[in-house]
Amino acid sequence: MSGPQNIFQLAQRAMSAQSVRMNAAASNLANAGSASSTEEGAYRPLRPVFAEELGSASLSGVRVEAVRRADVAPIRQHQPGHPLADENGDIWVSPVDENEEMIEMLEASRQYRNMVEALSTAKQLMLETMRMK
Repeated sequence: MSGPQNIFQLAQRAMSAQSVRMNAAASNLANAGSASSTEEGAYRPLRPVFAEELGSASLSGVRVEAVRRADVAPIRQHQPGHPLADENGDIWVSPVDENEEMIEMLEASRQYRNMVEALSTAKQLMLETMRMK
């Protein structure tokens, strides 16, 4: 896949990347505190992996290379009365840090808004240039 050729393609790819980032954070928040009867079955947070994408005209964009599970261990809790408890009375809870996910969501939305503003500025400058004729 070729890299971005102009500011509009660059912004589209950047906004798509930030959207993936926000979706991953939302998924993680939705699964915060979810329980499982096994360590393997416990939810692990999603983390998007980004890579640089070189284009023409010295533009460097971003692409989503993958969305991977974080390498963090679930939290073991002793709750013998829980319906998912194993024979020892333990359950495994997802290790999602809600504060970290909210910060991730805020940063992604701020960067998304920055790209919207950059597009708006580029559009305005193009319109002003066309009016000069």
